[in-house]
Amino acid sequence: MIFRVCLFLLLAAPVAADAPPNMLVILADDLGYGDLACQGATDMQTPHLDRLFASGMTFDNFYANCPVCSPTRAALLSGRYQELVGVPGVIRTHRENNWGYLDPGTQLLPAVAKQQGCHTAIIGKWHLGLQAPNRPNERGFDHFKGYLGDMMDDYYKHRRHGINYMAHNEQEIDPPGHATDLFTQWAIDYLNERRDSQQPFLLYLAYNAPHTPIQPPKDWEQKVLQREQGISGQRAKLVALIEHMDDGIGRVLAALQANGQADNTIVVFTSDNGGQLNVGANNGPLRDGKQSVYEGGLKVPTAVRWPGKIAPGSRSSLRAMSMDILPTLFAASQVDLPADRPLDGRSFLPTLLGKSQEPLRSQLFFCRREGGLRYGGKTIEAVIDGPWKLLQNSPWAPLELYNLDDDPQETNNLFSKNKAVVNRLNAAMRKQLQRGGQVPWQRPE
Repeated sequence: MIFRVCLFLLLAAPVAADAPPNMLVILADDLGYGDLACQGATDMQTPHLDRLFASGMTFDNFYANCPVCSPTRAALLSGRYQELVGVPGVIRTHRENNWGYLDPGTQLLPAVAKQQGCHTAIIGKWHLGLQAPNRPNERGFDHFKGYLGDMMDDYYKHRRHGINYMAHNEQEIDPPGHATDLFTQWAIDYLNERRDSQQPFLLYLAYNAPHTPIQPPKDWEQKVLQREQGISGQRAKLVALIEHMDDGIGRVLAALQANGQADNTIVVFTSDNGGQLNVGANNGPLRDGKQSVYEGGLKVPTAVRWPGKIAPGSRSSLRAMSMDILPTLFAASQVDLPADRPLDGRSFLPTLLGKSQEPLRSQLFFCRREGGLRYGGKTIEAVIDGPWKLLQNSPWAPLELYNLDDDPQETNNLFSKNKAVVNRLNAAMRKQLQRGGQVPWQRPE
């Protein structure tokens, strides 16, 4: 027993200064908190992600920065609250339905890594701008192969509003195949190309699965229907789409292993927001789902693996957010964060290494701007402070207050019973909204 403890402590020693690890961030799109077998799904088989979670640290309280796509991606890549970099809502093709414009003056963190000698790549969904100066190669990525837009109208045709947004760096491409398979193979190709390089890499692999349309390959759907007796057709499609993505991630991780890169690569898996309930998603015991600032829209399945550094099978209850991922990886990878500009993201590296750590922040803020009759161009928002969560889930609805320690399903609204807490958190939320109001979020004419 003593030998085993000593061995783990030896393996958990800080990485040598001459051997910075590679970084692989895998982002699912609309994956529900309970939509992996290792997260409690009983009608699903996700062996590769189950193995990834078991081989590292699982986070029970990891929050996406926003309950929809673009804002969370902006937060992840900038290390800042999304509204402070001009993306409070979803970036879309048509100006009248567009609610974000990535601030050209904000230096994204991949650009910081690139400047310090790291090769940077994004494979998959970008969703942070369709034109200059907000395409991936202009914002810090050496290599881009994937999809510029928001959702695809078809996983095989790769169009949105009839427009082809597939690109390889600056060149439009039109490859055949299911998007999940393409992104998987392109990630494998990238890892193979980096096999003999001594230069560390940051690979951001952003799947668009399991976002709508729920369109798995037919053979995967049939496999689920045959295996899961009594499953609804809708749920079977979503399960198949997730299992297909899991298979692709398994292939990527196998390539990492075959290339001898796995032992020196930190792998993060997370989702950009909670699952979409009306297509059959499972957010576990949490309330609501995608688009909502209740827990089901914000809390996402997340794990980090770093062989020899992170104890396999470990768990953490630390509250962390999407914007904390790259500051954490940079702390592990010897990439210095810029000292001349503020970051909202904080490193949770001590937690990963099994050390005690204070909360990353006293308050967590969530904000989303959207149009249509449901939102009218206004915002919904939430703030978490200790056990308390104050939220407004519709611009037309009153504020609600919950004690997450006593009521994690957010069923008992305490707004009328704790006015002092409401006033304090509402003041904090107003101040955060004022900060975001200083940053333009509509692209210029």
